[in-house]
Amino acid sequence: MSNPIPEPGVWAAWGGQAPRRIIGPMVMVEARPESLEVDPRRAAVLVIDMQNDFGAPGGMFERAGIDISGVAAAAEATRSVLEAARAVGVPVVYVTMEHSPELSDVGPTDGPHWIKHSALRVGDRVVAPDGSESRILVRDTWNTRILNSLAPEPGDVIVSKHRYSGFFETELDEVLRGLGAKFLLVTGCTTSVCVEATVRDAMYRDYTCIVLEDCSAEPIGADLPQTCHDASLLVIERVFGWVSSARAVCDALARQAELV
Repeated sequence: MSNPIPEPGVWAAWGGQAPRRIIGPMVMVEARPESLEVDPRRAAVLVIDMQNDFGAPGGMFERAGIDISGVAAAAEATRSVLEAARAVGVPVVYVTMEHSPELSDVGPTDGPHWIKHSALRVGDRVVAPDGSESRILVRDTWNTRILNSLAPEPGDVIVSKHRYSGFFETELDEVLRGLGAKFLLVTGCTTSVCVEATVRDAMYRDYTCIVLEDCSAEPIGADLPQTCHDASLLVIERVFGWVSSARAVCDALARQAELV
């Protein structure tokens, strides 16, 4: 059974960091299908899979011929959200997609996860742009390192995952409940895969998710009249959560900063 959410204003220590405390009223965040009142004392920013394999030159996506410009743009938009969140003490939680060096958590070779990732050369040894020996989608390598532009800061939390959802066989739920989080400001890539999978699982656990449309990206179907990115945002705002933007969240947190 999940632990109860702590009292407002108090977040449990994590990773040796001292407990953080934030005091302030609810803030209104402009969103679709309607604006949403958010308690910043129970909020956290999720940064999903913003790592070199997906968003950096020389990473898995670019090696596979996938356009990473959308991910790069989403990362740039996310920077302002992280700055605004940290300014008022809203915690930042990174979720990274990575596998063990033995590939023991990729699943059986005839399983869908292995099959879908084999074309992307999961586990292959490569030389990273910095000259280091690395491996595609394997933890503790350049490939799975968080993008430099979004580098974690002291007090941030990093959760490792090996499937699309950030909640599958990870400690993410424990981390979020330890932080007292109920409202999740969701950023990352890709929108219709790991972001949507994580949002669905978060909704099943009664988290209120607000996906920031300009802080997420999806290369699949990016050249279609209605993109997979748009389709995922539509289903999220209709049944799984809300959709907002970096500007709307930064504006709301700026109002909070004036009161802290």
